[in-house]
Amino acid sequence: MKKHTLDATDRKILSLLQENSRMSNAELAEAIGMSATPCWRRHKELEDSGYIDGYVAMVNRRAAGLPLCCMLHVSLTRHTEGAVETFENAMLVRPEVMECYEVTGAFDYIVKLLVADMDAYHDFLHNVMVKLPGVSQVNTSVALREVKYETALPL
Repeated sequence: MKKHTLDATDRKILSLLQENSRMSNAELAEAIGMSATPCWRRHKELEDSGYIDGYVAMVNRRAAGLPLCCMLHVSLTRHTEGAVETFENAMLVRPEVMECYEVTGAFDYIVKLLVADMDAYHDFLHNVMVKLPGVSQVNTSVALREVKYETALPL
């Protein structure tokens, strides 16, 4: 990956693509006041430099049948390389795990889980999480409502 320093035009391109990743190169070029070829080159450079990880459709989780959002605060009994690797690999392969962060503070990990209902959460908790070796404690917070959900970075 080549090093690339963002300038104001790059930031504008990234901001516009975060709003609408399906925007054509012609539309993007017009929006930033640049001709199509240099705009395409900049866009390609942003991809090649690793600023753009990919393009996705934003699916409404409730419409997709995943209205329940749970935040699991997980503690491990030991922090050996094997215990950490086992836990993290288990989180990586679970489709209901949307995000997993190793954190500082009272817990070792925060796991964001999206599921259909409390039964699905219960199944995950008892058939996956507590069966993992090294998991000593799981405290869960269930989201009552979503105050803010944003995927666009503040550029």
